[in-house]
Amino acid sequence: MSAILEINGVTAGYGAAPVLQDVSISVPTGTICAVLGANGAGKTTLLRTLSGLLKPTAGQVVFDGQDLREVKVEHLIRLGLAHVPEGRGVVTELTVDENLRLGGLWRKDRADARRALDEVYQLFEPLQRRRSSAGHQLSGGERQMLALGRALVARPKVLLLDEPSLGLAPRVTAQIMALLRQLRDDTGLTVLLVEQNVRSALSVADEGVVMSLGRVVVSTSAEQLRGDDELRHAYLGF
Repeated sequence: MSAILEINGVTAGYGAAPVLQDVSISVPTGTICAVLGANGAGKTTLLRTLSGLLKPTAGQVVFDGQDLREVKVEHLIRLGLAHVPEGRGVVTELTVDENLRLGGLWRKDRADARRALDEVYQLFEPLQRRRSSAGHQLSGGERQMLALGRALVARPKVLLLDEPSLGLAPRVTAQIMALLRQLRDDTGLTVLLVEQNVRSALSVADEGVVMSLGRVVVSTSAEQLRGDDELRHAYLGF
């Protein structure tokens, strides 16, 4: 299976101190790749680097055959790379419908943008019921759905998803994970999933990457991670 996202020897950080050190990850097309590790492992920094919010000091990121060092941040979504950051990033003053439409403002195919909006409402029935509600009126689970939905309106090829279960009830977390599996199976969406809830992440992931202190220490199938007690105890705490 070919890789849609290749991270080759990337070093990046804040100021003079690197957080990521020589990180290499290959994400196959149409898979869910879970990036796991303790707080401070560099997981969020990895996503910020991939989405252009941080510039690597060494290494290369290739997305769908294109070197992202040559691409402006605002053009990444046009190429098909969408980032849902930790904290959900909903514009609380806007309604659900207005937030979702933001995800497709740049699209020239207005008819397909409308279809994408309708599809998001079908995926997330709570948003359909609350489409006129302001972002600040939503529950935590609804805000996560809204952030995901806004990214999906852009029809990305790869979704970078940072801690989607943070602060959510287990039932809502299970719904979000089931949706990611559905999107992978039905649309071929590729997901790079950063998640503290290791069990939930591995329940839907195809591939697993474990990071520690800014380095990749394990890269293998999710099935092997689930079955390797010694590795899980050493790096994942269960």
